[in-house]
Amino acid sequence: MSLTVDALAGYVERGLDADLARWFPDEPWAAVPPASTRPVAPFLTRLPRDAATALAAFDRRVRAGTMPRFLDIHDWSYAFDFAANDCRILDSDYETELTDDDVWSVGADGGGNYYVVLTNGRVAVWFHEEEVVEADTQFDNLDVFVWSLVRYHAVRAGTLRLSDVEADFRALGQPGVLEPETGLLTSLS
Repeated sequence: MSLTVDALAGYVERGLDADLARWFPDEPWAAVPPASTRPVAPFLTRLPRDAATALAAFDRRVRAGTMPRFLDIHDWSYAFDFAANDCRILDSDYETELTDDDVWSVGADGGGNYYVVLTNGRVAVWFHEEEVVEADTQFDNLDVFVWSLVRYHAVRAGTLRLSDVEADFRALGQPGVLEPETGLLTSLS
């Protein structure tokens, strides 16, 4: 039976710990200063219920220091304040201006780009060179995004074989994984 997006609902809350223990038992944790990190509560009110639940669980883990560092979660990448850093946010049409109220950064990709949760619950890449939210590399939601990145990093670390997860990646059909030029699968091949 193929893995579905719906089957991953609640992954950050209920499935992530087991995967981290299995594939990354010694991975260092990311740390952000909880007191000076922008609060997530106002953004949660703008999300669909399931997306808000996932982001709230993610935020609790980040602030408690129980998210792996390989997700590039830092005090400069988590809850990034685009306006305060003079960064524009253009929607994928390259015309519509978004604000910090429209996105919530959950980490970086190691190349200057940020992973952001959008108010519709999808996760996208904010491409820093054009200050735009990419359309072709999104994920349906935060649970699917984290599930995918954990497996991506496990394959890169050699603790999981690509052949053990490639069918699931394809079944989920996430553009952020399958996009032929910049998707996660391309960089694993």
